[in-house]
Amino acid sequence: MTLATPPILGDGAVPAGLLARAHGAARWLAARGVAEGSRIAVDAPGVPAWLLGADLLGAATLVVEPSWTPREREAVLADASPHLVVTGAAPPVADGVPRADRGTRGAGGVSPVGGDATIFYLPTTSGSSARPKVLMRTRGSWLRSFEALGRLPGPVLIPGPLSSSLFLFGTLHALWCGHEVRSLPRWAPEAAAEAAREAATVHLVPAMLSALLDVLDRRPDLRAGCALRTVVCGGAHLDPGARARFSRLLPGVELVDYYGSAEHSLIAVRRGEGGLRPVSGVRLDVRDGVLWVRSPLAFDGYLRDGVPWPVTGWSTVGDRVELDDTGALVVLGRLGATLSSGGKLVSAEEVEGVLRGVPYVTDVLVTGTPHPTLGSIVTAVVEATSGGRPTLRELRHAASANLEPGKRPRRWLVTTALPRTASGKPARATVAEQLRDGTLAAEPIR
Repeated sequence: MTLATPPILGDGAVPAGLLARAHGAARWLAARGVAEGSRIAVDAPGVPAWLLGADLLGAATLVVEPSWTPREREAVLADASPHLVVTGAAPPVADGVPRADRGTRGAGGVSPVGGDATIFYLPTTSGSSARPKVLMRTRGSWLRSFEALGRLPGPVLIPGPLSSSLFLFGTLHALWCGHEVRSLPRWAPEAAAEAAREAATVHLVPAMLSALLDVLDRRPDLRAGCALRTVVCGGAHLDPGARARFSRLLPGVELVDYYGSAEHSLIAVRRGEGGLRPVSGVRLDVRDGVLWVRSPLAFDGYLRDGVPWPVTGWSTVGDRVELDDTGALVVLGRLGATLSSGGKLVSAEEVEGVLRGVPYVTDVLVTGTPHPTLGSIVTAVVEATSGGRPTLRELRHAASANLEPGKRPRRWLVTTALPRTASGKPARATVAEQLRDGTLAAEPIR
């Protein structure tokens, strides 16, 4: 008996157990009225089975992020307006999905519903700087995104929760490639380094890559046993220092880093040396230093109070960019990550990139602290490695050597763990709120 492959996976080879659970999920959902055009929210383990089951029916899935505050959760569910919220595990089934209308029975299964224009996924923006927004993604936009990234070796390690669209993308891309997926329920550098003994590809964000390299640097046994052949890094700018360290610790491993967003999928990709090059078919326009994108990989719009708000043509998420002399894309940071101090505009991401190269720094988040005369002062919250802390002298030296005076932090704090989004990016809005309320678990660097 052959069960139909969910359309979002193309011709990928789905493990038999997962495929059975996907068909079981589809049968369970169909019995409760979920059909083409429906929306579901998954607040349960086993996300791939529920999403693939909904995809068979032509329905769209939103994955609930456990770390949302009650207010965020209420707002997101109000915008998505799902027909059903799933809270349990998907049941497996031995036969296909029963349908009396459009389904055409094949060898023990049915023809899935819908086409490339079917909305299959409702990602949310990361919430790193504002309340999450609900987006609409078609099958075709992600299938074209899979093709843009290309075939990668397997097995594939996914080291974080599937409530992050970055990790869900990596999971579905691996299945599209026909590879086994090795998953970690949450990010843990030591666990990821151990899992890398049996994985050929891993999907990460820059902060995670830095933490993984820290482990491999101090654990020669894990470095020697690392089986990775490709590291895919997305979600934020990867600074030259991190790239150089990667080459030193993992020589011969391919580094694929990309620039993109939940709204636009992949925009530009870099493989090896050189710069970020736009994906084929993606058009870029820089207007007053801000990037606008027109792309066949892009989202279809937003959901607000259950009502679709389409977005067509050119769109932007507010990233500041430049094009260098070779035509490569240079990402400078998001407008929302720009602060004003003493009348000077400071790019938080520029300062963060400089400070990440200081010894014992895992990650940095730069924000503004209110000041009566300057408006705000540049404040750096440094996440220290488990092996030690950076000194104030080292941090100030890096800032003075690479940043003009108005961009250098005046306030320095250290923490063992920055608040993060599901994808592993520092949560800017949360840090700013906790600094304002005095609840951030950080102390001054002296």
